[in-house]
Amino acid sequence: MDHDDRSARGIVRDVSDVDRDPGLNPPSEPGAADVPGQVPAVSLGQGHSSVPVVANHDVVDDEIDDPVFVTEKLSVSYGGAPAVLDVSLRVPQKQITAFIGPSGCGKSTIIRCFNRMNDLIPMAHVEGMVRYHGVDLYGGDIDSVQVRKRIGMVFQKPNPFPKSIYDNIAFGPKVLGMKGSMEQIVEQALRRASLWDDVKDRLDDNAFGMSGGQQQRLCIARALATNPDVLLMDEPCSALDPISTGRIEDLMHELKETVSIVIVTHNMQQAARVSDRTAFFIVDMGSSEEARIGRLVEYGPTDRIFTNPHDIRTEEYVSGKFG
Repeated sequence: MDHDDRSARGIVRDVSDVDRDPGLNPPSEPGAADVPGQVPAVSLGQGHSSVPVVANHDVVDDEIDDPVFVTEKLSVSYGGAPAVLDVSLRVPQKQITAFIGPSGCGKSTIIRCFNRMNDLIPMAHVEGMVRYHGVDLYGGDIDSVQVRKRIGMVFQKPNPFPKSIYDNIAFGPKVLGMKGSMEQIVEQALRRASLWDDVKDRLDDNAFGMSGGQQQRLCIARALATNPDVLLMDEPCSALDPISTGRIEDLMHELKETVSIVIVTHNMQQAARVSDRTAFFIVDMGSSEEARIGRLVEYGPTDRIFTNPHDIRTEEYVSGKFG
């Protein structure tokens, strides 16, 4: 049994009862109305150009044979008001997938579905399917604590605990009862986050004494300490200077050898630099200014999204015409 199978099985209380759907690949017939990565054109007068006819279907992500995540018509609402609708995509393993789009289009909402962080928001309601290595993450037999152990998350602003550097890293493994030498677990996590050489002589110092870039790498190390299979990163560099941002991006390239990464970013240059695949989301305006609904417009290899997008709205966004 490989690592990915163990990761998926570990979140299920009784894996024998899980419904495994062999037909995860959606149809990719030319002109199909439900092609993942394409949404209907918004009505005239609602702000953006219509969707052109799609002649080439490499925008469809069926080429990902063994995805870490598969979503099917994933929708999230808050207090009954839809926030993002009908997101269907396949996230590859051991690659970096970037979510881009204007504020309020549902990027962060979607990645929070991947480790069930939306469960912590009382008014949030998730519909549709999210599969992790073939397992339904929202099935009744899923242990959400184990989900978050295997699918770690790094937030927009560094959020170290008011503890020592050592205790920040050791916190997760201790809570989860991980076995082995805690000193080795802490050192390995700090090394994977390219932070060991900076802090090895001051592990007992308070984490708040670190620079902003070091604090963010500490948060990445804290997530890595539980040995996750996936790392979700919600605008991890937005509060950092260019030098710290460069170090985080270099770290992402190193980590994708062993960890699948999904990153939300408003920085187009960053998405182009670090990601292998890019998903572009947009705010679909409804009948009023308050009815703002996020939708997936286009998804595909990053170089194509930035150089030869299939949807005119994608071209307008990546070229800076709006957003």
